[in-house]
Amino acid sequence: MTGRDFWRSAGLHLTEPDAQGWLRVTPDYLRAYYLRPEIHPIEESCDAERRLFEALMEDPFRNVSEAELEAMADPDARENYRAVLRFREHLTESGTVEGAYLSLFTSGQVNVPPLFLDQMAHLTLRHILRDCDDPFRLRAAEIFFRDQNVNVDEGRVMLADQEIVEMRAQSGAPGQLVLAELSRGGQVEMDVLGEQNQDQYWERSEQFDFVVDFRFGQPAIDAFARVVEAWIRHFLKVEVRVQPRTAIQNEDWRWHIGLDTQATALLNALYRGETLEPDAEARIIALFDMRIPDETVVLEQARGQPIHLAMAMTPDKRLKMKPQNLLFNLPLISKN
Repeated sequence: MTGRDFWRSAGLHLTEPDAQGWLRVTPDYLRAYYLRPEIHPIEESCDAERRLFEALMEDPFRNVSEAELEAMADPDARENYRAVLRFREHLTESGTVEGAYLSLFTSGQVNVPPLFLDQMAHLTLRHILRDCDDPFRLRAAEIFFRDQNVNVDEGRVMLADQEIVEMRAQSGAPGQLVLAELSRGGQVEMDVLGEQNQDQYWERSEQFDFVVDFRFGQPAIDAFARVVEAWIRHFLKVEVRVQPRTAIQNEDWRWHIGLDTQATALLNALYRGETLEPDAEARIIALFDMRIPDETVVLEQARGQPIHLAMAMTPDKRLKMKPQNLLFNLPLISKN
């Protein structure tokens, strides 16, 4: 089965799956990083920079000496190359995009730009969801790798892409359906994804310009739960069941995972029995319960009770998800 095309910028066509279904680091995948604006030569680039670029395009795995980097006239170009080459080294050592993503966090030092982490999540989700035919699920998956602007209005929780909101606000570009509120008090119009216009997602998937209603009971929050399940299944080969909730009602609270920095702090406070201030409690925009059917893989102290998940916005109404928390904070028995 082959699904409809979407998110071509993720670069899935530049990779190929290995035997376990993870994405191999290919020459074309590396070439895409050399073609980034920070690396690609410009009119003012020196001969040394041009020679190195051409050599890497010819052989993306080619060793690069410090002397070659120092020969570049532009110090910014040198640092940009060092950042990309560090990333390349990590990718090639791991062999797969997923392996590199996991090992970045287990190494104890994440030494690549945050943008590269988001791009790895983007690519991996494009692979995971390759047969998906549900625009709500794809829009929900965008939360994993793109910052969101949150607007809570009359019980609705509206998520809009932060970058697009800022671009629309600066350009004054018109929209059609909903107002996504900016933290500075301005407003910008953007379309809300719904049953009537969901087919437009396919032709607009690269624009990231749909607002989605993320409140309990709406399709997007359930779609997000399904993406969480698929994300964990792909990386950890563990089946989980995730359901949206409106509250945490559990006198035997065993385990929780914040899906972002804000939610982690708020859940920790609730777990300690603290009462949240009204403004802090209002920043929690979504709650979920997760269960792991095969409890033989679960730490004993976490068995028999759901794992509570939460998402929360910052005081300036932004959401920056940390999808790695779903991979490293689960109460799983170590296989080592």
